[in-house]
Amino acid sequence: MIRDAVSTSSAPRAIGPYSQAVIAQGARCIYCSGQIPLDPVTGELVGAGDVEKETHRVMQNLAAVLEAAGVSMDAVVKTTIYLTDLKNLAAVNRAYATYFGSMPPARATVQVAALPRGAQVEIDAVAVAA
Repeated sequence: MIRDAVSTSSAPRAIGPYSQAVIAQGARCIYCSGQIPLDPVTGELVGAGDVEKETHRVMQNLAAVLEAAGVSMDAVVKTTIYLTDLKNLAAVNRAYATYFGSMPPARATVQVAALPRGAQVEIDAVAVAA
């Protein structure tokens, strides 16, 4: 897969670990459903209210889904982050940034009223495979 970041000074620069846009050329798209911080073995919520720990579990869950689809986090071109409180964005960014290299995917972040099972964060992803 070929990925190129799009960056222009004619639009606001990215204010977090994401690209303004990503051009991806590949043969296959993978649309990952939103993941919340559930332990895949126990089905229990992980993080005990610590949104940074929750984010790590969410990203690990996404990585597992992508691996099952035959790709890695490097194939991700777009994510959406759903937060119950945008005040937690800095903590989410700290965890989120550790899962992507120098060219993070495009991203949107929105605040929602609630998430399943009392989670504070949910993330979905789109990946493109060669």
